[in-house]
Amino acid sequence: MALNISQAVDLIEQSHQKNVSTEAPRALYEPRDYIMNQSGKRMRSIFCLMGYELYKQDIEQACDLAYAIELFHNFTLVHDDIMDAATLRRGVPTVHHTYGANEAILTGDVMLIEVYDRLLKIDSPLKANMLQTMTQTAREVCEGQSMDMTFETQSDVTIADYLKMIELKTAVLLGASLKLGAMHGGASEKDQQHLYKFAVNAGVSFQLQDDYLDVYGDPKTFGKKVGGDIIQGKKSYLYLRAVELLEGDDRSHFEGLYNNDTLSEEDKVKRVTNVFDELYLPHYVTEAKEAFFSLAKSHLDFVSIDQDEKEHLLKFARSLMDRAS
Repeated sequence: MALNISQAVDLIEQSHQKNVSTEAPRALYEPRDYIMNQSGKRMRSIFCLMGYELYKQDIEQACDLAYAIELFHNFTLVHDDIMDAATLRRGVPTVHHTYGANEAILTGDVMLIEVYDRLLKIDSPLKANMLQTMTQTAREVCEGQSMDMTFETQSDVTIADYLKMIELKTAVLLGASLKLGAMHGGASEKDQQHLYKFAVNAGVSFQLQDDYLDVYGDPKTFGKKVGGDIIQGKKSYLYLRAVELLEGDDRSHFEGLYNNDTLSEEDKVKRVTNVFDELYLPHYVTEAKEAFFSLAKSHLDFVSIDQDEKEHLLKFARSLMDRAS
């Protein structure tokens, strides 16, 4: 029986409402509730519940695990937004923009602590395996974020470097979410590993779509400032593909434009986007997304679940890859 996504979202929201903090100091816990109350995609916790439901039907038993994953993801957003000096997240002011950087740092810290507190309370003989998976994933997410920040001042970043970075920063948490849910549900180690690789490759496709939306998304639906990567000079997939395609003076001129901090934000975004358009970069992004999605799909062939369940996973992953926000 395929998981009802609306039901899963409702269960996750109910888990959050049960855990809205009344603790003091409010300066520490109110920012946590602020970000957790926002209507994010909840795709990591949904993946967790989907993984569990592939093997057991009582998905309420996996809600604590799914909520711990949702807490972890939002902790990373709080800290990432500080490092990126982002002002918007999900269409509203970021935590540090609303409460201050010091408060946001501490709130992120306590959210991470709470993740492990919740994992320790899960009733499962595989609790140690879950903690190990979560710890490895947390380390890799930090490694990915470090690479992302380093790339801003590194001149020799390749597309392969970039793909590895987004795998660590974004995709491994999606993989861990599906794997942890399946582990909690009693999946074999073989199924766990292939479900993990399915979600990781789907996660790379998801992030490539995010790169596309950063330039070509609708400001009304994207939820973040369109052109943010260009303004910050981030070495996105589109930038690196442009550098690869350009030669000689054209490449030098483009690199100078991309790193120019004297232009107005509007002018810089417009001029860089024009170069992307001339190089047909939306086509290249689509091609890369489909390649990773195809690789993700291939891993489902080795998972011992019904074809209908595989199609349900693929449909959900495809909706993430093709999203507009």
